[in-house]
Amino acid sequence: MSGGSGCCLALLLVWSLCVSARCRFPSLDHIRPRASDRAQGRAVTELLRRLLGNRSAEFIVSINGSLSNDSLDVCELRSTKNNKVVATGSTGVAVASGIYNYLKYFCNCHVSWSGNQLDLPRPLPKLTGVLRISTPHRFRYYQNVCTFSYSSVWWDWPRWEREIDWMALNGINLPLAFTGQEALWQEVYRALGLNQSEIEEFFSGPAFLAWNRMANLFKFGGPLPQSWHVNQLYLQFKILERMRSFGMIPVLPAFSGNIPKGVLRLYPEARVTRLGPWSHFNCSYSCSLVLDPQDPLFHHIGSLYLSQVLKQFGTDHIYSTDTFNEMTPPSSDPAYLSAVSRSVFASMTAVDPQAVWLMQGWLFFSDAAFWKPAQIQALLHGVPLGRMIVLDLFAETEPIFSYTESFYGQPFIWCMLQNFGGNSGLFGTVESINSGPFKALHFPNSTLVGIGMTPEGIEQNPVTYELMSELAWRKEPVNLAKWVSLYAIRRYGNTQESLTAAWRLLFASIYNCSDPHYRNHNHSPLVRRPSFHMNTGLWYDPADLYKAWKLIMDAAPSLMSKETFRYDLVDVTREVLQVLTTSFYRDIADAFKKQNLSELLTAGGVLVYDLLPELNRLLSSNRNFLLGTWLERARSLAVDDKEAQLYDMNARNQITLWGPSGEILDYASKEWGGLIEDYYAQRWGLFVQTLVECLNSGQPFKQAAFNQAVFQIEKGFIYNGRKYPTKPQGDTYEIAYRIFLKYFPQALNRL
Repeated sequence: MSGGSGCCLALLLVWSLCVSARCRFPSLDHIRPRASDRAQGRAVTELLRRLLGNRSAEFIVSINGSLSNDSLDVCELRSTKNNKVVATGSTGVAVASGIYNYLKYFCNCHVSWSGNQLDLPRPLPKLTGVLRISTPHRFRYYQNVCTFSYSSVWWDWPRWEREIDWMALNGINLPLAFTGQEALWQEVYRALGLNQSEIEEFFSGPAFLAWNRMANLFKFGGPLPQSWHVNQLYLQFKILERMRSFGMIPVLPAFSGNIPKGVLRLYPEARVTRLGPWSHFNCSYSCSLVLDPQDPLFHHIGSLYLSQVLKQFGTDHIYSTDTFNEMTPPSSDPAYLSAVSRSVFASMTAVDPQAVWLMQGWLFFSDAAFWKPAQIQALLHGVPLGRMIVLDLFAETEPIFSYTESFYGQPFIWCMLQNFGGNSGLFGTVESINSGPFKALHFPNSTLVGIGMTPEGIEQNPVTYELMSELAWRKEPVNLAKWVSLYAIRRYGNTQESLTAAWRLLFASIYNCSDPHYRNHNHSPLVRRPSFHMNTGLWYDPADLYKAWKLIMDAAPSLMSKETFRYDLVDVTREVLQVLTTSFYRDIADAFKKQNLSELLTAGGVLVYDLLPELNRLLSSNRNFLLGTWLERARSLAVDDKEAQLYDMNARNQITLWGPSGEILDYASKEWGGLIEDYYAQRWGLFVQTLVECLNSGQPFKQAAFNQAVFQIEKGFIYNGRKYPTKPQGDTYEIAYRIFLKYFPQALNRL
């Protein structure tokens, strides 16, 4: 009798674990790869050919969807007698990820945005028995709606191809696929009866489309040329084909209610809310019109659009749209909020009965004063449980699942946001991301269905993304010191102890921000408009950064042939000079306060005439840190000079003024060769010059007058027409070593 009850108890425990995690959402069972096993195998084989050249023939790839009976990806690898590796997995993504795991941990190889290290041993290291990697996570999500503006806005197909390869290798199976959607909107608006000028005054320019899509902005940086629509549609077709070939589930756009004002000409009775100004923009570019989801016109437009999406892009049944992103709803009545989400979802299911709504959970954090438990629950419960997936967008710092009882029963994805605005700067929250997904998985009645990476901008701090993507395949947190030591070895293909020591230092300090509620905007005075009220705080001890810098410099002579090492040498040296800029800023401020002209001239002179020019030279020596590349990519998409000038303005404005008058000034700051020289250094030069003039004349410093003067520099940069180098200039080691000799002693003295 007791044995029987124990057996029942065990079965009950297994069942309850199943219910609390993945198995309670049969509504997601239809979310499956569209490509055949054979097509997915072919995609992985071609990826390996692009990555490894002739050595790719040493891998035998096989996809078998029936390997996984619960939709959770698995890959098994074994060696053959003739030194080949056979990889069999449930999807193309599972196999690509499994092979990358082997490349990392058996061959000491590495793939990143900032270069690859692919010195494969010959023959391939033998596996004893079967290496099996599996994931407890149904979905591994990637991208933020902002990434399409901050990072991929100017990408061509070769760059997209590399990114999708990187996604597959890192196990991503749920990527956002937002490219080209304006071309479809144009067709919908034309079908409704809008004229071309009404459409053109709605879309923003390419660098600002993310916020046009979220109803924050319209018109600014536009109009969108017709060639843009053609180019982006072409890209989207290729992007979707490649993502699906790996067995990924691309997430497509849906309607949130954001409409051009021309719609009111055609439907004057439509129930519309005019939103307030967004983020310091006035109503000539913001105060968007949002259609009430309960108005029949909402259903009509939403269905028209999704029909276009399905016709042009096909579907994998998951659609993303965000209601009330960074804007307060007109009513806090739970009945209203439920009706809103019910209507949004109904406009999806009218076209695709199997639709699942993917929603960013950012609104619950960004407007926490409005979104109390009753309001959150109402919005989420307007959609049947299991038919909405919520992205816990900033979970490494501000997890929402923990105070909403796992989003009140809706499935969610635990996400690492990591980066705001695509800022340069070393940063990470490695202890938090190492433990967070496991806490979410074991949370009472957890509805976790995946983990994700949702950076606003990419192509920096590759180490945090490698760690995060790897955690999707782990059963427990990693030993961070051990993990990063192995990371250093494979990133450089070198076992020098000084390099692993440097990375352990960085991981324990600058990559381990634990300040509560810290948002990784680059607050450094270097990239901010000068004033006497600048943020000079750090979340780490700069002594650890300086020690790591010395260890990396010591190892440099023998490693300069490695692109990954050259990148890190530049990046760490850049970070040191960023910290030293803060020190010189403090000296400048103190000297002015004490009215000591000599000290002001010394500190200001070193900053403006040596440190910033040296930083510009350093950045200009590496292809990954060039303003010219960003601008050239933008101009290359144009079909004539007029378009080239429009794209150039978009590209320059976004990384500086972010708006016609600096509405979101320096939010998307970058530390790039060319930008330091013609933008940041010019501002600092004017600041120091103004302070000197104030001391000489006995006049107080007036921030408002300085802001007006410096705005001319900022605006002047956007329209200076200067062409910047697209190829590196100078010897990185010589420049870095010269900086080290000059500034390392100073750095230590300033601790």
